[in-house]
Order: sequence, then C-alpha cells, then structure tokens
Amino acid sequence: MLHTSLLSKAAATLATGMVGAAAYDAVRKLAATAPAHAAAVTVTEWGLRGMRKAEVGAESARLKAADIVAEARDRLGEQVQPPATSADGHDHEH
Repeated sequence: MLHTSLLSKAAATLATGMVGAAAYDAVRKLAATAPAHAAAVTVTEWGLRGMRKAEVGAESARLKAADIVAEARDRLGEQVQPPATSADGHDHEH
C-alpha cells in the first residue's frame, strides 16, 4: 500500500512536470515568432514617441511659467535674473 501511494504521487509529479515543460516550450516558441517581436517593437516605439511629446510639452509649459514669473517680477520692479549659465567652460555645441 505504501508503494502504491508513492508510485501514484510520483506519477502525478511526473505528469505535472511534463505539462509544465510542454507549456514552457509552447510559450517560448510563441515568444520567438516574428509577429510577436514586431508587435513588441511597435508598442515600444509608440511609447517612446509619447514620452518625447510629453517632454516637449513639459518643457514648453516650464518656459511659459518662467516667462510669466519674470513678467510678474518685472511689474513689481524686481530685477529679473538672467537664465543660469555654466561657468565651467562649456564650449561645445549640442
């Protein structure tokens, strides 16, 4: 009876392992197909484009806010500070 119990547990473990291995192979083959890869690249490209547009919008908003603050300080008679410049010899172009 003990041998039968161990044998049935071993068979169940073997079957589970075989099903898991087959599922792993199927997922690996599916992930390696070109359409899935192309779709992942396309989605990543869209994400990068969206991030760049968001960065441009954020920079534009920052500049507009800085202009408003500078104009408000000017109306109050305060001296408006020039934009920060680097004093470390930044002599190359971007």
